[in-house]
Amino acid sequence: MNYREDASISDAPAAISNFLLQQNEEAVIEGILNGLRSDHKHISSKYFYDQVGASLFEEITLLPEYYLTRTERNILKDASVQIAGKLRDCDIIELGSGDSSKISVLLESIPAGNLGSVRYLPVDVNQAAIEDSQEILIKKFPGLRVHGVVADFEKQLDLIPGEGNRLICFFGSTVGNFTRKESLRFMADLGRIMHSGGMLLLGVDMVKDRDVLENAYNDSAGTTEQFNRNILHVINELAGTDFDPDLFDHVAFYNEERFRIEMHLKATRDMEISSPNLNGRIPIQKGEAIHTENSHKFTRGHIDDLASAGGLEIQNIFTDKDKWFSLIQFLKGA
Repeated sequence: MNYREDASISDAPAAISNFLLQQNEEAVIEGILNGLRSDHKHISSKYFYDQVGASLFEEITLLPEYYLTRTERNILKDASVQIAGKLRDCDIIELGSGDSSKISVLLESIPAGNLGSVRYLPVDVNQAAIEDSQEILIKKFPGLRVHGVVADFEKQLDLIPGEGNRLICFFGSTVGNFTRKESLRFMADLGRIMHSGGMLLLGVDMVKDRDVLENAYNDSAGTTEQFNRNILHVINELAGTDFDPDLFDHVAFYNEERFRIEMHLKATRDMEISSPNLNGRIPIQKGEAIHTENSHKFTRGHIDDLASAGGLEIQNIFTDKDKWFSLIQFLKGA
């Protein structure tokens, strides 16, 4: 996460634009501290992904309990056969791109003669992850142009370069990290930046058995626990707080009423958190929880709501044999 120094790169076929610099660092810190001072303490899940967090998440995707990534990748292999052949003279925008594994599946299905007319724009808050994926993809797909966009896609969609034909990819059921109202508002924002004939590929995790869901976020290796605690290291770096992550337990459970997995960090003793950006301290009592993530699960009704909010048409819903995960192809009409 780079809020502090200019790091724009513009060498073809690779380019990077850093728009996080346009966000006021003081406003970022204030938002973090306000969340910690609220009655129901919370930290935005977007702060999971520093370099350590991104690496830990890559480990999570390989765990036997975490079905989401491998299931979506298998669905994407089948869907790409139908979608990628039509892709030429377009921008492929991936929101929250992380590593290059999923987009590679799509790019592999684009005819070689079309690849030179395609530009890939990974959008992420982690510039190091973008740089790594650029290096991999340019070697793997000669002729492909990659323009990395370091940005908070929740707030900076309008800054993504390009005005032509677009395919927007939003994988990993990341849309589930929003509240229901936020997801509808975000879909409206996506619909607004899409042109007639533009496509959206959206991955969503479906409602299923509680044990399957809870096991995916409470793995036996403890990797998700490390990932959850690491967010406190990120907050210490950004806001100057003095959290000791070892003083918090990882808690993740399925809230059936709200169709979501919730992740929390529960304090194991009383403490007070300080920061040079604070007047006074933040008291945290033993047993008090900091809410770090929601991961909403979806039904067909929820998918229809997303389409309606974005003013989009559902073209296809690709899924696996167990219907655990869905990849929806939306189209922007005239």
